[in-house]
Amino acid sequence: MATLHKVQQGDHVFKIASKYGFHDPKTIWEHPKNAPLKQKRKNPHVLNPDDVLYIPDKQEKPVGRGTDRSHMFEVTRCPLKLRIRLEGFYEDPLTDARCRLQIEGRTSLLYTDGNGCLEQAISANAEHAILTFITGNMGPDPLEVSVEVGYLDPIDVPSGQRARLINLGYYLGPDDEQDDYDLRSAVEEFQCDYDLVVDGHCGPDTQARLIDIHGC
Repeated sequence: MATLHKVQQGDHVFKIASKYGFHDPKTIWEHPKNAPLKQKRKNPHVLNPDDVLYIPDKQEKPVGRGTDRSHMFEVTRCPLKLRIRLEGFYEDPLTDARCRLQIEGRTSLLYTDGNGCLEQAISANAEHAILTFITGNMGPDPLEVSVEVGYLDPIDVPSGQRARLINLGYYLGPDDEQDDYDLRSAVEEFQCDYDLVVDGHCGPDTQARLIDIHGC
């Protein structure tokens, strides 16, 4: 039965589709009734709490086969991948970096590529991961970073701006505090570095540049 889904923190279209039993999240995301939200958000992985998605009825697809033999049916699933880019100072990618990714009780040893990127296939319901950077001299303990899958808010809300600035090393305050002064200072520093109008306001031009540099 068709219904409406109110987005919660940590939701993304893959996770929502899995909850309602859809193998392909495009069935939901590309439904005509979700066109206004698709136009507003652009990225199905970056939704805002309280966004509303229309969940259509599941459609049966009858397939005729003979009864004189056994048949194998294959369901095509869209893969969901966690992608992370590691950079050093001055945006230099950390290439061939040895990392350990722990997610859903599974640990994988990964190496970044020539662009400083690594990726790992994950389930639609994965939420928390720990990335351990174990290459180089990091002191007595390797550097660990907590990754919250699906918790990135859209760029047009302060929490989404703040999260991206944290990931890029501009904002050093707590990500759950509404400190307008610290956010404004971080925006100004980002604008300085990327030849934008320095006004401390994260307007359309700054938002577009922030998405470009951050990657989403």
